[in-house]
Amino acid sequence: MITFDQVSLQYDAKHTALKNMSIHIDKGEFVFVVGPSGAGKSTFVKVLTHELIPESGTVIVNGINITKLKRSKVPYYRRTLGIVFQDFRLLSEKTVFDNIAFVLRVTGAKSREIKERVNRVLDLVGLRNKAKELPSKLSGGEQQRVAIARALVNQPILLIADEPTGNLDSKTSADVLGLLKTTSQKFHQTLVMITHNSEIAQLADRIIRIEDGKIVQ
Repeated sequence: MITFDQVSLQYDAKHTALKNMSIHIDKGEFVFVVGPSGAGKSTFVKVLTHELIPESGTVIVNGINITKLKRSKVPYYRRTLGIVFQDFRLLSEKTVFDNIAFVLRVTGAKSREIKERVNRVLDLVGLRNKAKELPSKLSGGEQQRVAIARALVNQPILLIADEPTGNLDSKTSADVLGLLKTTSQKFHQTLVMITHNSEIAQLADRIIRIEDGKIVQ
């Protein structure tokens, strides 16, 4: 699903974000990427989402060389990804239903399909009864479940979770992690989770440790 081959990226003369990184992640794997702050974890995600383009090396995602992706093709590539952030990034003025539906409306999906798919993922994350609520009425764990539903609604092949439990307590974190693992298995998705917490990483199939822009384990 993911191959980094000798990937390097430098922000400026003094700061190298990734240093000759090579890694292979199989389809369907549940992988944690761990390391201290500033290690290069967020840069790794931004390369995967095509927010950053490396200076050298090759990145292949699901058979696509994204280092040579034309700008016009980037939105279509990103639709194959589901992304869950630490800070939820929900639209505060929109209901839970509309936050999730927004992704489908952008792609021109029909109303009936939107309703069916949104309700399906709401059932999956256990929030069907919160569909008409605004995010401000939800707990942190519920908001993160909405963010997960939004990431899943487009049926992505790759799910990326960037510090998804960073703002949650330990019990809610465990619930969110369990949900991510269950949904990725249900939809046969590859799940890459970024965290600085080595303890929760024990749930993964594999742990990749990054330090100073390099894979050290």
